[in-house]
Amino acid sequence: MNQDFIKELGYKALDSRLKRISDRMSHDVRKFYKEMKIDVEPNWYLVFMLLQKNKEMAIIDIAEPLGYSHPSVVAIIKKMADKGYLNIKKDSTDKRKQMISLTEKAVKMLPQLEQIWDSCENAILQVLSDDLGIFDYLDEIDSRLKSESFHNRFKSEYLKKGKS
Repeated sequence: MNQDFIKELGYKALDSRLKRISDRMSHDVRKFYKEMKIDVEPNWYLVFMLLQKNKEMAIIDIAEPLGYSHPSVVAIIKKMADKGYLNIKKDSTDKRKQMISLTEKAVKMLPQLEQIWDSCENAILQVLSDDLGIFDYLDEIDSRLKSESFHNRFKSEYLKKGKS
């Protein structure tokens, strides 16, 4: 029995389909990092890139452009700091705010990581057959979910059915 139930469900399982693709890619990147003896997680590259560009940032300033929740960024930052890739210090003007920057270890590793990320980007282009049209669709989905949350949309649909 070689059925793909998620594929069979089509749009009804969109979230599961996207997660499955993401999980496959993350798993393979993690496997490559292990083969290269690099102690980095796949989802850290965006933080590396932001901090490379901006040198020092508050957690909220990392979370916002990524569209990640504050708690999920805090968890990533903690793991990266525990592995020696990030410095965390109190902001000089607002002691409640933590300022994040790359450590010397992270900066030294960036050329190798950039080479890996570049190879990863090329592999993504191969998977997409150089057709980036999917990003227009993703932008549209993102925009629609920003204008009205999925929660509100399905709750509205649920309540309509309850009245009929």
